[in-house]
Amino acid sequence: MSSTDSITQEPSAEPAASDLPIAKARSHTSAPAPSRASKFLSFYKPYIGLFLMDMACALIVSATLLALPLCAQYITTHLLDGAAPHALTHIALMGALMLALVGVYALCNMFIDYQGHMMGARMESDMRSELFDHYQKLSFSFYDEQRTGELMTRITNDTFAMAELYHHGPEDIVTTFLTVIGAFVILLRVNVALTLVVFLFLPIMAVYALYFNRKMNRALRSSKDRIGDINAQVEDALAGARVVKSFTNEDIERRKFAHANNRFLVSRRDGYRSEAYFSGGLQAFAQLITVAVIVFGGAAIVRASLSLADLLTYLLFIGILVDPVQKLVNFGRLYQEGITGFNRYMEIMEVAPDLHDAPGAVDLTDVRGQVEFQAVSFRYQPDHPAVLSNLSLEIQAGEYVALVGASGAGKTTLCSLIPRFYDVDAGRILVDGQDIRDVTLRSLRGNIGIVQQDIYLFAGTVADNIRYGALDASRQEIVTAARRAHAHEFIMALPDGYDTDIGQRGVRLSGGQKQRLSIARVFLKNPPIIIFDEATSALDNESEKAVQDSLEKLANNRTTLVIAHPCQPSAMPSDSWCSLKPGSSNRGHMRS
Repeated sequence: MSSTDSITQEPSAEPAASDLPIAKARSHTSAPAPSRASKFLSFYKPYIGLFLMDMACALIVSATLLALPLCAQYITTHLLDGAAPHALTHIALMGALMLALVGVYALCNMFIDYQGHMMGARMESDMRSELFDHYQKLSFSFYDEQRTGELMTRITNDTFAMAELYHHGPEDIVTTFLTVIGAFVILLRVNVALTLVVFLFLPIMAVYALYFNRKMNRALRSSKDRIGDINAQVEDALAGARVVKSFTNEDIERRKFAHANNRFLVSRRDGYRSEAYFSGGLQAFAQLITVAVIVFGGAAIVRASLSLADLLTYLLFIGILVDPVQKLVNFGRLYQEGITGFNRYMEIMEVAPDLHDAPGAVDLTDVRGQVEFQAVSFRYQPDHPAVLSNLSLEIQAGEYVALVGASGAGKTTLCSLIPRFYDVDAGRILVDGQDIRDVTLRSLRGNIGIVQQDIYLFAGTVADNIRYGALDASRQEIVTAARRAHAHEFIMALPDGYDTDIGQRGVRLSGGQKQRLSIARVFLKNPPIIIFDEATSALDNESEKAVQDSLEKLANNRTTLVIAHPCQPSAMPSDSWCSLKPGSSNRGHMRS
């Protein structure tokens, strides 16, 4: 191993969550994409048939709402004066027609409520799947800058708000537009002057609504950011519950949560104030219209320019117009919440993965395991110090290499560059003579097995976690891998053996047991290149020796990199990772 320059301090902790907009992150920039408007509409495409049926039902609902007052007008105008022959028969027939219209109205509303909501739910599912798939494509550099709780908010709360807008938005617009226009045309035929008085309120209502819509938008954006902060705080406190309790710092976590919670409360207060002015004002305008109809209509009756039957028709139509006003209020809320969620959704979707397969990338096959660094330099952020600087080294296929150095020397960073968790800033890394940027990520990582210092086990059974190394593995192959990692004995002592549920992050297992399961996963994967990042740090001496024996068998004809801290040989077994074993191919000491 040679280093033509030095390896400087790597970050001692993960970078803090960025307060900048996501699209401004260091190594991931906005990708060229269709406009946000076309992207917004694209979610309707798979469900265009259901959407058209939903809109047809909205049209029918609007038509029936307009037809019912006309039926009432026909009865009051033509049948109640006593002069019409067979008036009772006509009234009964008109009543039957109105009942039929009510039935159609109810059926269409049921379709909208059920199938329309299901359309929204399916679109929400599509959006969540698309966002989750995009999360999987983003590299470590993205997650270094983000908080898990905030990302969870975008895939849950934001997509739900979008689904509500996708479903209710178009039907609210259609029913409001048709009802208002239809009522306007019908009322013009009854009395032009009174109709103009009524509809003079509408431009005032529109200006009022537009003003408070803008205020709602700002408040809702702030509210969504604050709920993301709460989710991040809760996720952090619950994931570190054992640390919190061991240091008796529950009060500190309560204060941190109270701070985030109060910020959210303030944002909701601003949002509810704007929403109250918005909805209350529009509903007040609707009542003012009713008052205007009664006052001006009464005056028209006194002047004999309007009949009592026509005034009744006006009042019925004004009652109908209240529903579109309420829908307009609801649409204003849904639009602001939905479009805010959509913009936050697109902020993530427009982040281009900074690690991807190059055009013409080929699969890495028949891997022998030769790894070579050629003048590699790397830093985590442009304004951070270099972690690796002009580093060159060569590891032969099948070689067994120990990387020994103090914390922060760059050992883990060096090993993270081999599977392209990050891309080098300068130089290149070769596997079997091929630049790793010229091969597919899937084939590269498929040939590398990693047991990290920070072990992660998934909620589920022991077998499920070992099978993660090879999803098509049989039970016998799982047991064999566990035996090679010296995990079989403790697994069989568990209540349900390999079918024991180990809890979130393996909480029901000891540190050493979790580490052996993670090692068993790599044994099952059986890759030609193996990286152990202080993989035996949590094992007792006896378990460590047993795992090392198995590892040495596994390392036969495989390239193996072992990361360890320097230590006194007398303080650890003579064959510990931190010792340079006589007769092995451990090579040198990483300088820092």
